[in-house]
Amino acid sequence: MLVRDKLFIGGRWVAPSGREMIDVHNAGTGEVMGRVPAGSAKDVDVAVAAARRAFESWSNTSADQRAELLGKISANLKARADELAKTIAQEVGMPLKLAGRIQAGLPIANFANFAKLLKEFIFEERVGNSLVTREPVGVVAAITPWNYPLHQIALKVAPALAAGCTVVLKPSEVAPFNAFILAEAIEAAGLPQGVFNLVTGFGADAGEALVKHRDIDMISFTGSTRAGKRISELAAQSVKRVALELGGKSASVILDDADLATAVKGTVNGCYLNSGQTCTALTRMLVPDSLYQDAARIAAEVAKSFTVGDPLAETTRLGPLSSQAQLERVRGYIRKGLQEGAELLAGGAEPPEGVPPGGYYVKPTVFGRVRNDMTIAREEIFGPVLSIIAYKDEEDAVRIANDTVYGLAGAVWSRDEARAQRVARRIRAGQVDVNGGAFNMNAPFGGFKQSGHGREAGVYGLEEFLEYKSLQLKG
Repeated sequence: MLVRDKLFIGGRWVAPSGREMIDVHNAGTGEVMGRVPAGSAKDVDVAVAAARRAFESWSNTSADQRAELLGKISANLKARADELAKTIAQEVGMPLKLAGRIQAGLPIANFANFAKLLKEFIFEERVGNSLVTREPVGVVAAITPWNYPLHQIALKVAPALAAGCTVVLKPSEVAPFNAFILAEAIEAAGLPQGVFNLVTGFGADAGEALVKHRDIDMISFTGSTRAGKRISELAAQSVKRVALELGGKSASVILDDADLATAVKGTVNGCYLNSGQTCTALTRMLVPDSLYQDAARIAAEVAKSFTVGDPLAETTRLGPLSSQAQLERVRGYIRKGLQEGAELLAGGAEPPEGVPPGGYYVKPTVFGRVRNDMTIAREEIFGPVLSIIAYKDEEDAVRIANDTVYGLAGAVWSRDEARAQRVARRIRAGQVDVNGGAFNMNAPFGGFKQSGHGREAGVYGLEEFLEYKSLQLKG
């Protein structure tokens, strides 16, 4: 049983103002794996005050000093990589091997990467008679989700610290333990008091208190579009800067000249990563009418090859969902797909066989004969559920891909690279994979439309936390 009964505020581990605790459940068994404090508005006040006091001094440190500290944080996390992977595998459900590479590996790499970028970043330049400088935006509230918990934290905390901002982090209450390991890594690195602060709690309490706080200058949020809209409404009252990375309903467009088997397998893998609990998941597979039967057969075969089981087991390819609420949500969408007339090609709403009792397991599911006006094609499911949609021609494929309120990601497959790029340019999304192109940690990450605004990762993520200032010089 992991019990964390203190918050990290002002460089110290302090008791929260109240006694309420939040139960955190093991995704693989459903059992309570530990507890964390349910922080309140009082705790937020103390944390924001600490961050505000620390801001002037921290913002005036040199880029080299900040880079050195970010490097130390990365090294401290790396020393605890196995612990991080096992913790997050239990919190979220990602199979352990994958959690080691992604859930632990990416945050470690990102802290190191921002240390490197910081040494090369140009903070001021002469433009005519003006000296244009880039200064930290101020005190940042980072509010993060549970699906890639430490990765999403790193994409906010690392660039904010690199920019010279101070931070108050509120991680998801579903997967909070990794954030405590980060706080310990930051403490051990010797970051000045108050530069980084950790407050756990529910969104309606600690989260809203942060968003409304008069001394918060910027909110960086990753989560649902519904919550993003609420944050925007609250932040508008004090004209705070807001960066949002929200939902997605990404289309994988398989063109008629693609390597069909490779494209279908790549799409299914892109849909099922982290049990479908991925905002960029390729949940809509668009195939030409003439290739539908073959694509449907291959997709069903690939789906059935995913072994569902305990995330800590060596043989598991598809772990559980993160919570009971998420399990009920995903099964509800599967039933909705059947009600609306989609063809079930693999999986279904029934519990899979041979999995540990009590865990939040769902079958890898594929629907065929899906229309883009069906609920399963419109709404973000956040589970391993793929919808196959047939199209007439290239124009029809682009129209369907863009017929969504979201615009986070997508994919295009074709043997003709130039054609694939041409179609990719027409998809209204923040990132589009071409023929299975790999994730790039230095490329901008974020979305169009209701998938949010602002960008994370690389130099683009650093720029989010900076303000321009012009000094108009005489002569």
